[in-house]
Amino acid sequence: MAFPALRLTRLMLRDFRSYAALDARFSGRVVVIAGENGVGKTNLLEAISLLGPGRGLRGARMGELGRDGLPWAASGRFETALGPFDIGTGTASEGGGERRAWMLDGVAKKSSTELAERVAAVWLTPQMDRLFQEGASGRRRFLDRLVWALEPAHAREVAAHDHAMASRNRVLAQGRADPGWLDALEEQMARRAVAAVAARRGLARRLNTVLAEQRPLGAFPAARLDLLCPIAAALEDSPALAVEEGLRARLAQQRRRDAAAGGAAEGAHRTDMTMVHLEKNQPAALCSTGEQKALLIATVLAHASLIAEARGFAPLLLLDEVAAHLDQRRREALFAALAALPAQSFLTGTDVGVFAPLQGVAEGFSAASGRLETIAGFGVPEPA
Repeated sequence: MAFPALRLTRLMLRDFRSYAALDARFSGRVVVIAGENGVGKTNLLEAISLLGPGRGLRGARMGELGRDGLPWAASGRFETALGPFDIGTGTASEGGGERRAWMLDGVAKKSSTELAERVAAVWLTPQMDRLFQEGASGRRRFLDRLVWALEPAHAREVAAHDHAMASRNRVLAQGRADPGWLDALEEQMARRAVAAVAARRGLARRLNTVLAEQRPLGAFPAARLDLLCPIAAALEDSPALAVEEGLRARLAQQRRRDAAAGGAAEGAHRTDMTMVHLEKNQPAALCSTGEQKALLIATVLAHASLIAEARGFAPLLLLDEVAAHLDQRRREALFAALAALPAQSFLTGTDVGVFAPLQGVAEGFSAASGRLETIAGFGVPEPA
């Protein structure tokens, strides 16, 4: 099924990262942004990612976003099949620089929840290239971001679980715990943990179905995402209420051990994930760097397909240094797929020559000194 694209046609920034002011207009379905390291290419993608819900592709704190510590603002004009709309975000007028404000068509919003109905974006960054070599927390954040894009309530479940867990850790550390208080915290922790893991498990199943059935890029390997999580394993054989009760009971039994260890041995914070290269039947951690990048690209494109199905429009694709570690065959396959997709894609890179196959398809910009300039030879193709 074909889905209408969400198009960003104008991006305006004020005192955001390296940009004192920017007013950029886009008309291409594929947008290439090239330039040396440190000129602000990733900053542009981050600004776009902040026009939706969440803390953007860097997960940065509000105080880190303003140029030289100044209040910042970002706004975008979007075109859809139902007409245009404007989204703005930035430093709130009150809150000491750590509160964020949102606007939709000039009307202030209390939170970013309403933006989730209008805007969706998926991204790949160079930091994800080491996803399978580093700790479980990074993989868990990657997984949760995929879930949250489809189920915004998932973020609240994870936050509530972590809050209950932190409170339990403090109570245990004091050594004079009220059993009733601990019972209440463990009940909260168990309920939220099972809900969060169930959402992760559901996303993995849906994503694996798309990866197995659609295979959007023939030059990219088939992949499967697996959860490494006792709670997810228990949900395979037992109803959620039984798994929740079992976890609550174990938390009560493990209080002394958890107090000595300084944290809970079980919970949603213990979920890990792996990805399998199906054609080799090999975990991603044992694959080459290029194969790992290819697996992530296939996963992100499959996730974009899930968002399109759920929301009715294709999301923005923000691909930072996406060509790094890809051989020529896979680069060209990726560029061909992006040109054919209904989604609008933003690609960055240091070498504009890498994007030569996109000439005549993409519009190209050079980033330098807080500004964008059109790259000769790419042109400005009209939206399809």
